[in-house]
Amino acid sequence: MISEKPASMHDEDRDEFSPSTVLRFQFSSWYPIFSALSIKSTVIRPLPQDFVEYLRDGAHGVFLPEGSDDAPVESTLSDDEGEDDDDSEDEDEPRRRFAFPELDAQIRDCIRTYGAVFPKLNFSSPKDASWVLPQSSPCKCTSPSDVYMLLKTSDFITHDLSAESVFEGCSSSGSSSEPYELELVLRKWYPVDRSRELRCFVRQNTLIGLSQRDTNYYEFLNDVSTRAGIVSSVRDFWEKNIKTKWDGPRDYTFDLLLTRDLSRGHILDFNPYAPRTDSLLFSYEELALIETEGTPELRVIDSRSHPAAMSSAPANQHNMVPFEALSMSSGRDIEEFAEAWKEGIVQSVVDEPE
Repeated sequence: MISEKPASMHDEDRDEFSPSTVLRFQFSSWYPIFSALSIKSTVIRPLPQDFVEYLRDGAHGVFLPEGSDDAPVESTLSDDEGEDDDDSEDEDEPRRRFAFPELDAQIRDCIRTYGAVFPKLNFSSPKDASWVLPQSSPCKCTSPSDVYMLLKTSDFITHDLSAESVFEGCSSSGSSSEPYELELVLRKWYPVDRSRELRCFVRQNTLIGLSQRDTNYYEFLNDVSTRAGIVSSVRDFWEKNIKTKWDGPRDYTFDLLLTRDLSRGHILDFNPYAPRTDSLLFSYEELALIETEGTPELRVIDSRSHPAAMSSAPANQHNMVPFEALSMSSGRDIEEFAEAWKEGIVQSVVDEPE
């Protein structure tokens, strides 16, 4: 993020867009143009009217729509059940029931076609919720319930749930020639080698910078000839496949997954060239100083001690604590919380239907 606009940046480089410009970066806008160069995907739109209400309902924790799976859809931990609490006015209202049979059928069709899917919305993916599914296959969804669980647990996707958040900061946020409509994107899932993911920065229709996306150290990226080959491959790919086909603003970023031989790539996403998009190993001040003529600059994690290198803590760890644990921890020290958590588990076993 930057605190002020560098003097060398033009007015159009600011994080100010019209709503129609922002919509150029939503998945359904760019995917039809670049589908042959991207991961196979299906866009589902329109969605059920109450789907957004389901995703926004945070008062009752994480729960699944009825019919999305055969597994129990409610948390096994009760909310104060069995406690002697006379303050009945604090009880939650009964949870609203949701069911999306047509959407369930569409998701199942995609899973049959692709084998497994990874969901996202117009702009955001629920990568912060990958911990809710097996870590051996992060974000791999093989049922509608997997898709709903990822979306329901994610903080990232809340950005996409309203036009107000999507168009926040726009120069004319109150007017748009085309209304904002939520879309569910199901992408074919397969294992991804994070070491081959890059974020590429284009300014004034010129490729100026490439940044490693994953914050781990990969020894092969230290090889000078390998880095030169990556720069050459990405520049050739961009000039041949993106430069003349992209019909959005002249300043933008795109995420690329290189092939195993590092000679070609698959387009993962497009994002604004603006502070709302993480500049990773660059700052926007540094990008503004890069000349638009010459070879793009590649930045990688070049040592295990690199300041941007990932620590031992898992990514998005703030989102890995169950909602019930957060509720039970309030006002308790460690020993009291441990005892309360143990009692909750015991109670859930007692309450489990035979």
